[in-house]
Amino acid sequence: MSLKRQADILQAVREHGSRSIVDLAARLSVSTETIRRNIQALVESGALLRFHGGVMVPEQSQEPPFQRRMQVNRDAKRAVAAIVRDIVRDGDSLILDNGTTSVYVADALVNHSRLVVVTHSAEIACRLASRNGNRVFMAGGELRGEDAAAFGYSTLEFLAQFQVKYAFLSVGGITTAGELVDFHLFEAEFSRVAMKQAQETWVIADRTKFGREAPVKVCELSAVDVVVADEDPPLDFASRCQAAGVRIVTPKGLHREGEETGETASG
Repeated sequence: MSLKRQADILQAVREHGSRSIVDLAARLSVSTETIRRNIQALVESGALLRFHGGVMVPEQSQEPPFQRRMQVNRDAKRAVAAIVRDIVRDGDSLILDNGTTSVYVADALVNHSRLVVVTHSAEIACRLASRNGNRVFMAGGELRGEDAAAFGYSTLEFLAQFQVKYAFLSVGGITTAGELVDFHLFEAEFSRVAMKQAQETWVIADRTKFGREAPVKVCELSAVDVVVADEDPPLDFASRCQAAGVRIVTPKGLHREGEETGETASG
């Protein structure tokens, strides 16, 4: 094993927070087996943490505290939220998860009226309840102190009682292979139930989510209808969307199945 190669691997992973084995092999121009041999010592020393198909730096295995995450990429999250604001109409029904981008979406919807909102986030519920004739249904369960979100089996049972027009979901990452992933098993389970209860599933993701790895798979790209981002995604991801029949919405306009149609995001 090469100490220089291990150092190169560590640098590559630290640059992005996580990397897949395939990505590392391509970057360093070696085989995937060579990468696996070289990461073993890094994992054993605690310098890296292994997950299925890749490795990440330990501090990336748990997302930062919620309020700190609220301040990360604020402008990008507001841009995504503005798109959702223009898509949602008064009287629409929707599910919002507990992600920070979802909180920005809730802030963007404060002037809407007669919304039916289902969420497990107390942050979101407080922003939209008792306002403009909105009805907010808050899922019960054990309350997580870090982000004031309920979780547990009863949360999923509650969610399954509703049928809504939109599920707006913020995932932990969108891998280079086009899979939607998250850092926590329960959040992935919540997303999968929400997708079943919605006519349309919209993934809300700022640009940092593209190419980001996380340990828990939510679903394949083809399982969602739309990806909303603050800027155009990488070309390879746009091609995957086109192949899967997934629309892309950015502030520049609406891309239908990966190709620009000339429509506006609000149109």
